[in-house]
Amino acid sequence: MKAASAMTGIYSMTGFAQARVERDGASVRINLRSVNHRFLDLHLRMPDGFEVFESRIRQAIRNRLKRGHVDVNVYFDAGASGPIEVNQDLAASYMKAVEKLRKEFGVKTEPDLVALFRLPGVVASPGSAADRVSEEEQEKLGAQVESCLEQALNKLEAMRRSEGQSLTSEMQAILERIATRTAEVEVLTERVRPAIARRLEERLGDLLKGIQLDPIRLAQEAATIAERSDVSEELARLRSHVEQFGKLLAGAGEAGKKLDFLLQEMQREANTLLSKTPGVESEGLAITGLALEIKSDIEKLREQAQNVE
Repeated sequence: MKAASAMTGIYSMTGFAQARVERDGASVRINLRSVNHRFLDLHLRMPDGFEVFESRIRQAIRNRLKRGHVDVNVYFDAGASGPIEVNQDLAASYMKAVEKLRKEFGVKTEPDLVALFRLPGVVASPGSAADRVSEEEQEKLGAQVESCLEQALNKLEAMRRSEGQSLTSEMQAILERIATRTAEVEVLTERVRPAIARRLEERLGDLLKGIQLDPIRLAQEAATIAERSDVSEELARLRSHVEQFGKLLAGAGEAGKKLDFLLQEMQREANTLLSKTPGVESEGLAITGLALEIKSDIEKLREQAQNVE
C-alpha cells in the first residue's frame, strides 16, 4: 500500500467512506465510519475466511489514522463467475440419510436437490473461500482488498480534512473572542486600583465619621488589597495559551491532545481570574462578566476540540 501523504491542517475524527474494487467478476467493498475517541479504536467485520487479511488491514489503517473509533466493514461477492464449492462427502451423507428415511417410512418422493444445496455446509459461502484457494489466488485477493482499502482511506481522509477545516474556522472565531475579552479585562484591571482606594476611603469614612485619615496608610492598604486581586499573571498566561492554540490550529499533524491540554490550562486561568476579581463598582462587575464569557467560550472550544485528531 502507498505511503500516506503528509497531513496538513487540522483533521476531524468524524467521517464516512465507501470503496469498491472488482476483479475477474469478484468484488470487494469496504465501508469505513469514524467518530471521536481518545485513542485509535478499530472494529473489523469481515466475511469468513478473510481473517488472513486482518493484520494487513489493521496496519494499513494505523498508518493513516491516529485517533478515533473506526468501524471497518468488508464485503465480498464472488460474482457469477466465482467457483461454487460443494462438500460432496457431506452431501452424500445427507442423501444416505434421506434414502434411509424413504425406505423406513415408505416415502416415494424423490429428494429435492435444490433443498439439498440449502442444507448447512453443503455449498461453501463465496466469502469463506479465501482460506481454501491457492496461495497465488489468495495473494490476488489480498491485493484487491488492499486496493479497495486504500481508496476508502483516501476518501475518509478527504472527508476528515474537510470536517477539520470547518472545525478550524469555528474554533478560530471563538479564539478571537477570547483574545478580545482578555484584552478588555486587562484595560479594566488598570482602573481597579484607584477604585479600590476610593471604595476603601468611603467605607473608612463612614466608620470613623469624619476622623482625618492618613493618606499614606490609606494608599498602602489599597495597594495590599489590589495586590491580592492582581490578575496580571493569569492574563499573561491566558494570552500565551491563546497564541499557542492558534499556532496549533494553523499547523499540521496530530493536535487534539495538545489542544485538550491547553484548554485545561485556559480553564484554570479563567477560574482564578474569577476568584480574584474584586467586587469594586462597575470595573469589578465588568471583569466578572468578561471572565464568565471567557469560561463559556473555552467550553465551546472544548466541545469542538473533542473531534480533532
